[in-house]
Amino acid sequence: MLIIVTYDVSTETAEGRRRLRRVAKNCERMGQRVQKSVFECELDQIQFEALERDLLAEIDLAEDNLRFYRITEPRGLRVKQYGTFRSTDFDGPLVI
Repeated sequence: MLIIVTYDVSTETAEGRRRLRRVAKNCERMGQRVQKSVFECELDQIQFEALERDLLAEIDLAEDNLRFYRITEPRGLRVKQYGTFRSTDFDGPLVI
């Protein structure tokens, strides 16, 4: 399933800046960055639950915001892209 992860971490303190880096690193492990605080992740249910658990352990619920969007449309209708960024097609052929 395609999961969109978005977050807004308060960076007014040194601890907040550390939380931001840890959240970003967790997201980078599981997906691709499409905007500064937005990631696309192609995950199965177990991977999604692990990512959710890891991110919830990092954020401060009183100061930060974390959102997950499950994209359920048919694959071809999920994402429309405009502009210069082109995401990786994980189902396409791998060219080395």
